[in-house]
Amino acid sequence: MRKIISIANQKGGVGKTTTAINLAATLAAAERKTLLIDADPQGNATSGLGIDLLALPERNLYAALSGDGSLAEVVLGSRLPFLDVIGSNQDLTGVEIEFVEIEDREKKLRRLVRSADLDYEYIIIDCPPSLGFLTLNALVAADSVIVPLQCEYFALEGLGRLLSTIKLVQARLNPALALGGILLTMFDGRNTLSRQVSEEVRLHFGNKVFQTVIPRNVRLSESPSHGLPIILYDVRSRGAISYMELAKEVMENGGNRS
Repeated sequence: MRKIISIANQKGGVGKTTTAINLAATLAAAERKTLLIDADPQGNATSGLGIDLLALPERNLYAALSGDGSLAEVVLGSRLPFLDVIGSNQDLTGVEIEFVEIEDREKKLRRLVRSADLDYEYIIIDCPPSLGFLTLNALVAADSVIVPLQCEYFALEGLGRLLSTIKLVQARLNPALALGGILLTMFDGRNTLSRQVSEEVRLHFGNKVFQTVIPRNVRLSESPSHGLPIILYDVRSRGAISYMELAKEVMENGGNRS
């Protein structure tokens, strides 16, 4: 059964795109046919897989959303046989204004995904760092949402707002949406603050927090600049091992910890 998982947090710099890229890649490495949809106009998930943004004048998410092509027509391959990508670039920036008069505009991506003949076991959607139109579309389209949360001082700032948004989407637009889990990122076991944040989050949210923790890891930080997921850049690194463990959790619980 196909699972659609959005990766969302309105705060920037929490490891959201890193998680989208590397969860998709490790699921694909486990021979689960996976599609990564880059719903962020910055296009970092696209470039992080080595896809040239300038080579996407027509084959991108904006083209599909605006009706210039079907979702299947804008799918691109990657260096992993089981991983495909729908990329994005700056074209996506003005989509909220362009669609302002479209009825049920928050369901645009959901309709595209459900109407397309896409043979994938997992669809991972990378959201922009906001709670705007594109993130709302991703939540309405998804079966579950994974929330990356950095192990730093302001970790919980904004989390309540995001969880409230998820509850509103569940109540009004997508009752099937589940909390896929909270993922602790940028963890440094030598740092007292990291340990304190981890303990506090687990105390408050219990089994909604993934057992897997993503560490601060130089190789993980370097890999996007080479256009490679961490399992292709350095499969033996702590970052790669952590994302393989995350993929295993996702496959075991179906992307749902609620």
